[in-house]
Amino acid sequence: MPENTITQLPDPSVFSADAFTDVLRNGARKLIEQAIHAELAVLMAAFSKEKLENGTSRLVRHGHLPEREVMTGIGPVPVKVPRVRDRKPGEDKITFTPSILPRYLRKAKSVDELLPWLYLKGVSTGDFSEALAALLGPNAHGLSAKTITRRDKLTGGTTMRPGKNAT
Repeated sequence: MPENTITQLPDPSVFSADAFTDVLRNGARKLIEQAIHAELAVLMAAFSKEKLENGTSRLVRHGHLPEREVMTGIGPVPVKVPRVRDRKPGEDKITFTPSILPRYLRKAKSVDELLPWLYLKGVSTGDFSEALAALLGPNAHGLSAKTITRRDKLTGGTTMRPGKNAT
């Protein structure tokens, strides 16, 4: 009996039920990369004439920071930020932080604006994770009722009140 009776299941880490969303996420990732590289090119050009005593460039590319995911309205989008190395000795080092992607950004502003709406609708009491999965995809981890409550406390309670602007 040479037949294999074991059914192979797809790997859930690479499987997506919605190919269109995957196309959108890949497009978003590529656009973010292009914007970051354009901003980096401007920085490198601005310091291209600065040389060290031995004639080498002061500012050089130095690989990438570890890839991270940013939660967006279309789900998590993986991003890689290039690293820059300032070889000039001293304390006034030049660093690169893209303006569209601050160092500790993990959620897009649109996702932060969605959280109070979910709270106001009463989703946080029971179906919060189910609603987030429907809105942001199955990988909407890191968002919970506790996140909303913590944000409400940080904004002085204005997050959960309609008609009030959080500052």
